[in-house]
Amino acid sequence: MIYSVPDMSCGHCKAAIEAAVAKVGGSATIDLPEKRVTVEGLDPATALSTLIGAGFTAQPIAAA
Repeated sequence: MIYSVPDMSCGHCKAAIEAAVAKVGGSATIDLPEKRVTVEGLDPATALSTLIGAGFTAQPIAAA
């Protein structure tokens, strides 16, 4: 699932998201310029709550 994370702005944000997602058993691929995070290995509700719990605003992006 792909999420828009508009308040993600730097390498520290990237590392924080990757660590939070890994801690609950998933993996995150970060597109910092586009402010998008692709989460794999987690159900959508868990992924979203993990991103929010890490301190970020996140919204799912509908698949094209």
